[in-house]
Amino acid sequence: MNKKSKKSISTRRLAIIGMLGGISAILGLTPIGFIPVGPANATIMHIPVIIGAIIEGPIVGALVGLIFGIFSIIRAITAPTVLSPLFYNPLVSILPRVLIGITAYYSYSLFKKMGKKSSIITLSLIWISTLAYLGNNLINGLQSGNQLYSKTMMFNILLVLMTIFVGYYSFKKFKGDSVEIVVSAAVGTLTNTIGVLLMIYLLYGERFVSLIGGDTRFIGKAILAIGVANGIPEVIVAMIIVSGVVMGIKKNG
Repeated sequence: MNKKSKKSISTRRLAIIGMLGGISAILGLTPIGFIPVGPANATIMHIPVIIGAIIEGPIVGALVGLIFGIFSIIRAITAPTVLSPLFYNPLVSILPRVLIGITAYYSYSLFKKMGKKSSIITLSLIWISTLAYLGNNLINGLQSGNQLYSKTMMFNILLVLMTIFVGYYSFKKFKGDSVEIVVSAAVGTLTNTIGVLLMIYLLYGERFVSLIGGDTRFIGKAILAIGVANGIPEVIVAMIIVSGVVMGIKKNG
């Protein structure tokens, strides 16, 4: 490979890092970075990090994650809340976001080696479970008449339709060979959720629970409950969006 080719690849990767980092920053600085799913809000700010890792490797993913983390600190400073001081610490706001790109890429590489039959079975279980969760949210919303559910009903319906479309597309066009994308999206998302909450637990556990009005005698349980409530919707949204985007790129690539 000549120097010109190497420079071209380097320039391309820098452009992708800048573009995905910019998208992540916009999502982090505006309300569009959050999607209501049932009673919880799912963040999508980490999704460009996962996409960068899948299409360009762990270094690109980690650098996009670095940009995401830096803008998390900026947001904590410029739009402060009671929890913002916790995110001034790079171990909370930056480290988990850098790790997203690394775990997303290596889980993608690992599951890419999975056999055809195992891939189809795993992918089927993932999409069926996703539809079951979203369907349960819709039923609960209709039965409860809760105003909070009614506000998010359209988003849940949209997510159901997107899940059906992406699931069908993953089997029809890719013959089930997209399980690695779905798993990578899930692993990257969990890295973000677990990483941030773990750092908060280790560094600011009692303070965090106190700030959210929880019982400081049950720090671990309080943080775990938040992780489950936010983590599941975020994994679902990430799987849908990342799968759609990456499969589209691969088809046209």
